[in-house]
Amino acid sequence: MMQFSRREMLGLSGFGLGQLAVADLIGGAGLLGADTAEQSGVPIYGDLRARKTHFPAKAKAVIQLIQNGGPSQMDLFDPKPLLKRMAGKPHPDGVEIHQPNNTNSLLPSPLKFRKYGECGMDVSEALPHASSIVDDLCFVRSMHTEHNNHLEGLNMLLTCKIFPGRPVMGSWISYALGTENQNLPAYVVLRDPDGYTVGGKQLWANAYLPALYQGVEFSTRGAPIHHLNPPTPLPSGAQRANLDFLQKLNARHLRDRPGESELEARIENFELAARMQLEAPKALNLSEETKATQNLYGLDNPATAKYGTRCLMARRLVESGVRFVQVTTSPGQPWDHHSNIRGGMSKIATQTDQGAAALVKDLKKRGLLDSTIVMWAGEFGRLPTTQNGTGRDHNRNAFTMWFAGGGFKPGLIYGETDEFGYKSIINRVSVPDMIASVCHQMGLDHRRVQFPQGGRLETPSNVTVSGAKVVGDLLDNSVFGS
Repeated sequence: MMQFSRREMLGLSGFGLGQLAVADLIGGAGLLGADTAEQSGVPIYGDLRARKTHFPAKAKAVIQLIQNGGPSQMDLFDPKPLLKRMAGKPHPDGVEIHQPNNTNSLLPSPLKFRKYGECGMDVSEALPHASSIVDDLCFVRSMHTEHNNHLEGLNMLLTCKIFPGRPVMGSWISYALGTENQNLPAYVVLRDPDGYTVGGKQLWANAYLPALYQGVEFSTRGAPIHHLNPPTPLPSGAQRANLDFLQKLNARHLRDRPGESELEARIENFELAARMQLEAPKALNLSEETKATQNLYGLDNPATAKYGTRCLMARRLVESGVRFVQVTTSPGQPWDHHSNIRGGMSKIATQTDQGAAALVKDLKKRGLLDSTIVMWAGEFGRLPTTQNGTGRDHNRNAFTMWFAGGGFKPGLIYGETDEFGYKSIINRVSVPDMIASVCHQMGLDHRRVQFPQGGRLETPSNVTVSGAKVVGDLLDNSVFGS
């Protein structure tokens, strides 16, 4: 049997008396982070009731169109004539190589560009429908991010950090504001029914926020919501009696386990599901839409119908009071064109362009665009040099995204990249800046949306790390946060 002296025992079990003394001094000085919500003084929410904004909001809902894979900015929205003049020549300073089969050889866009609208925005032939709405869009050509891998890039786009473990934007906004319709979730996810994008459910995770604020998947094939109704019809009143009895059991179970957010969320979801039995089928019934509206979204064309259906559902959901709707493209990373950029981009653009443009047009026609933020973005952009002769590698240094509605300035072209489209150089906008700006339009000061975690107060923009700011030049408001 091993024996230890008192000094050895203290050194092994408590890292020594010095460690204990330092902890006491730090704690006495009030330098240790709060361990509980009560100590932090920050209110903790556990319901979906609509909450007050920090200041008057321009928007009350968000539709997030995630273009997973990394759309190429210089082949869609940011033409670079120098690439054509210097085709095949090396980039003078070299570029950040991510994958093999790259050569430092400049690749001109294989797609033709034209200027559209009163704003004179350049749009490539891949997006004929987007070109028809440019005067309603706010283009940010100077976005940049922190990682060249797909999953890390998507994490950054949604959470302001490349690693998993932080809540996504939709979770933060639904946590801070609740929702206007208590019979539907605050945060709904519409993905391709054929599969998940890279990252899967991580892209709508609540992380350390209460589990009630994670994204709820709705299906666009078959029953929109799985297991919402019992498989065998029940006699009148039986379902209500069952739910009432279950609620009593759950309340008793929770009483003995206070503070367990996943249990609280499960109970909330049971009750929400009961209310959704009446509301959800009506909200998602696309047969109520006119033929003209269905055709606007491309539901009459197999190539555009799946994505168009998700965009039309998104409009119906925000129209019904849902706070945040997230729409993804086809499974995997369909905007990821390491070769055959013309053919690959034409395919995914054909699938998504009509639905996205229809969404903006339809919201505007119904008077909903002013109060709804539509945002279109991938996780990063592409390099100006060639990979595999006909494609482009990932590029974290520059990409383009666009907004519509919700007080973002229409017809604005903001920021610039260098002459090759490699780096954002003028009016650079970071991902945390973007999230701070969206929060601002929703009536939220991104610094005041807080949740205690790991001894500090976390925010949607990760402001303690990122130094995020609201980009006032993008916003059609008279007063901006900072």
